[in-house]
Amino acid sequence: MNPKPKKTTLRQSSKENQPVEKRFKWWFLYLVVFGLLFFLPYFTATPGKEITWQYFEQNILSKKIVEKLVVINNEKVEVYLKEKPAKDPFSRVSTSGQPQYSFSIGSLESFEHKMELAEKDFLPKDKIPVTYVKYTNWFLNSLGWILPLILIIAFWAYFIRRWSSSAAEGNSVFNFGKSTATLIEKKKSDLTFKDVAGLEEAKVEIIEIVSFLKNPTVFTKLGAKIPKGVVLVGPPGTGKTLLAKAVAGEAQVPFFTLSGSEFVEMFVGVGASRVRDLFKRAKEKAPCIIFIDEIDAIGRSRGKGTFLSGANDERESTLNQLLTEMDGFGTNSGVIVLAATNRADLLDAALLRPGRFDRHIYLELPNKKEREEIFAVHLKPLVTDGKVDINFLASQTPGFSGADIANICNEAALIAARKKNEYVNKSDFLDAIDRVVAGLEKRSKIISPDEKKIIAYHEAGHAVVSWLLKNVDPLVKVSIIPRGKSLGSAWYLPEEKQLKSKAAFIDSLCATLGGRAAEEIIFNETTSGALDDLEKVTKEAYMMVTYYGFNQKLGNISYYDSTGQRDSGIQKPFSEETGKLIDEEVRKLVAEVYERSKNILKENKENLKAVAELLLKKEIIFKEDLEKILGDRTANLSTPKKNKTESIEV
Repeated sequence: MNPKPKKTTLRQSSKENQPVEKRFKWWFLYLVVFGLLFFLPYFTATPGKEITWQYFEQNILSKKIVEKLVVINNEKVEVYLKEKPAKDPFSRVSTSGQPQYSFSIGSLESFEHKMELAEKDFLPKDKIPVTYVKYTNWFLNSLGWILPLILIIAFWAYFIRRWSSSAAEGNSVFNFGKSTATLIEKKKSDLTFKDVAGLEEAKVEIIEIVSFLKNPTVFTKLGAKIPKGVVLVGPPGTGKTLLAKAVAGEAQVPFFTLSGSEFVEMFVGVGASRVRDLFKRAKEKAPCIIFIDEIDAIGRSRGKGTFLSGANDERESTLNQLLTEMDGFGTNSGVIVLAATNRADLLDAALLRPGRFDRHIYLELPNKKEREEIFAVHLKPLVTDGKVDINFLASQTPGFSGADIANICNEAALIAARKKNEYVNKSDFLDAIDRVVAGLEKRSKIISPDEKKIIAYHEAGHAVVSWLLKNVDPLVKVSIIPRGKSLGSAWYLPEEKQLKSKAAFIDSLCATLGGRAAEEIIFNETTSGALDDLEKVTKEAYMMVTYYGFNQKLGNISYYDSTGQRDSGIQKPFSEETGKLIDEEVRKLVAEVYERSKNILKENKENLKAVAELLLKKEIIFKEDLEKILGDRTANLSTPKKNKTESIEV
């Protein structure tokens, strides 16, 4: 049986032959241009061996064998001989009246003067006739304007060719209206849901959409319709883009991915044109998925805060086109739009309504169990000593996102490599956590002994107050080694709670102000080291008064705007009198909390000094060191001392 001949289309044939022909034409043009430049000296060179005046005078003129001299353009002299010299190794055979020698002259006057001196002893019949000739080199004159013209045409043709090739790839200036989305074809993405850890609830909803794309009849036979859009909302680093990549690998359908900022350009109408082109390409590939990352770049609410937010008609026209494409008169069956943002409060209400983005999936910071799963994924490529406890690492990283955990694992590996260890161990991970939370250690930072003493008492104040208050998170360690921007720090292990009581807020404020209170008690003055503490206290106090309704005078009123539509910088939701009352209540609250911290430290002044002295000695103390000085924290909290400022009105 004869083998089946390979089918070659006309497009394929022309595609294979065209580059060879183009290369041949261009190489031919390059050879012509460079050949002209290379052979130019040969066209313009004067025949005859180049000699000097001294050689001509001593070896040729003195022998009286010169037939004539021809001065060319007052620059060069051609020497014609009567006969071939017998012993001249440099002579040429005279052929067809060609000169045998030539030499250059500086000026015509000097040449004539030299000839007059050289021939003063010659008889009149022996004097050499001199002819003056002016040659016009038509080749050089023509080449002077032909060569630039050839070069201009060559460069122009080169840029036209590059322009046409870029136009075919979508990069031409006339393709601004084309979508810049990257298409991931089927079976091109290796990332699946198995590689995504800690997002089980979000994956349940996403898996349903993937199942619809794979087997739509299971849903359509019951009358169900595929969702048109899904928006992933969550804090930065929680895995929104990672989940979208997993959808691309799991669904095995064409997947268009781009950022929201890629729609908007400096040219008017480009954004709307790109939206149209994107959905046109998607419909041709249906069923498929479009993923728009950071959709808030084009999906911001229209009309509100236009001047301050930098909104313009171009962005709004892009949003209007997106709204029309997702749910307008046209049909886009089989096209699902997946979007991600961490600013859902800024999105336009028309974009989030059912029929456009039917599902809103909220991704939150992972809990302890989910952090264990994330650590397990990121520990796979690391070379550990086998003693790294994932449960311990998860308990030490409350409030960390998936991106933070990935960063910790990478930092731990870098620290181990810096130490030239063969394995990544537990201490490397603890150092990495400290590095991510507070920054790099700065032991070389110059701190005077007096400043170090103030820092030690400041951190000891935080430690003592937080140790004696039951609603403060457990203390892990205290350090007076500078890290990042801080000169010292107290490390706590936050408990994962969904609610926070009024008493917990007050205890937290007391612990935060414990450092400044310790400075005032020991040194009778305060320093600027409490700047970060004062900032935290001020923000938290205002939240208690204006957001959570913990103030008796204001009552159960909250001025918090969860929609984010109100710009608090332009218009406040309360009157001037209420604003004054809020400021007064916040000052009163902070003053009472500060007095409470001072009273606690006065009653435990000896313990405060003991902790500070231990800090000065060791620089870092842990929970076990504090237990030796302050006693068991759980026992102290079970029988708390009654304090006259224990009850604080907010």
